[in-house]
Amino acid sequence: MRANSLPLWWLPFLCAAIPFLATHLAWWLSLQAGYIPFCIPYLEGCTSISRAARHGLGNQLFRMFMLPCALLQALFWWSAAAWVHGQTAKRAGALAIAALGSGSALALAVYATFLGTEGEAYEWMRRYGINFYFGLGFIAQLLLIRQLPALGAAGLSPPAVGLSLGMLALGLGNLIARYTVSDRALRDAIENALEWNLGVLLTGWFLLAAWAYARAGLSLSLGLRAGSAARAHPRPRNRPPAPPPG
Repeated sequence: MRANSLPLWWLPFLCAAIPFLATHLAWWLSLQAGYIPFCIPYLEGCTSISRAARHGLGNQLFRMFMLPCALLQALFWWSAAAWVHGQTAKRAGALAIAALGSGSALALAVYATFLGTEGEAYEWMRRYGINFYFGLGFIAQLLLIRQLPALGAAGLSPPAVGLSLGMLALGLGNLIARYTVSDRALRDAIENALEWNLGVLLTGWFLLAAWAYARAGLSLSLGLRAGSAARAHPRPRNRPPAPPPG
């Protein structure tokens, strides 16, 4: 790591830690205020993440944490795109990761902004905001996973693929329950429990990304030279010494 550089592993780490802490803090505050019943939401699904963060102080703190987190996630995807481009020179793939990741972060910001508001238009933005957040982020994940061998992180591919496939399975389970379970209360409980577990898998995925960043030694250069900008630098790989001149 360069003396005038800042390690970047903290970026995906915060993308994992902030939503996890904000969600559970909002759940606890709403529980204390009587807005939601007590249960283990991961197993019983008595409340959704949105309902847990919709009222009172829990809603205010949730939005206060999640709006900056949306910016951090956008920065993460741009840093991942810079990593891919720097190591593979695949401009199109890097731009796709940056664009999809930015769209996912924007959708998260929309969802957090209108959570707790009333009205059909606001409900539409909340519902499709969270759907686009997970959907666009999932595709960005797959594109980044595809590049892991070229980034020297092939060993992280199996756990990354496992987490992404787990998220896909939970999303499909949510969709199946919506159209096959006739009992409204049971359907809501299933969808809520799947949503909470989906959040855990997403937290795990960002933690794995933080580990990948730390292993690769990715850092942000803090020194600026004329005509240059700060950028992410991977740890240089060992190279054989150049042959002496003949």
